[in-house]
Amino acid sequence: MSAVLDAVALILLLVGALLCLTAAIGVARFTDVPTRLHAATKPQVLGLMLICLAIALALRSWPVTAFLVPVVVIQLATAPLAAHMVGRQAYRNGRVDRASLVVDELRDADSRDP
Repeated sequence: MSAVLDAVALILLLVGALLCLTAAIGVARFTDVPTRLHAATKPQVLGLMLICLAIALALRSWPVTAFLVPVVVIQLATAPLAAHMVGRQAYRNGRVDRASLVVDELRDADSRDP
């Protein structure tokens, strides 16, 4: 049973590392802010979650698992918020190609902001 859990942990670790690598490549290669934000948040957060799960499976320790749960929760709470703030500021600074937006919900909201 231990060998099976170690193999699962190894697979989860490799998949998580691959997702984090693709996130880094996406941030470096994509040209506009919305696609960079997508690459910076979605695969990176999932990759971190898989890596934390792999660590918990490999070490099989409750204190380690108790430490990893807040790490994942904080990452899930801060990544979308940070992406939202960066995206909104990029929109305000004109770094987003507004012609490529399908729906522009901020066009009317920005006229009301101070």
